[in-house]
Amino acid sequence: MSPLRSASLAARLREESERTVSPEDAHAYLAAPIDDREREHVLTLVRWFRRRYPTPADRLAYARRAYARWLRYPGHE
Repeated sequence: MSPLRSASLAARLREESERTVSPEDAHAYLAAPIDDREREHVLTLVRWFRRRYPTPADRLAYARRAYARWLRYPGHE
């Protein structure tokens, strides 16, 4: 990808991710049914997570580590 196209894409992504969404738009988005492709994607992620962290203790330990990381680096993911 060319630097100009990359900069243009970055600008578009920034603009879209920082836009203010009206309550009506948010409600409409949340009211829309999840399609089969999106559902399968979410279930794939859940299966991966459960394989990676098989027990409740593993999942809780992950959540604690992630929370500590979020506190150390606010505003960054």
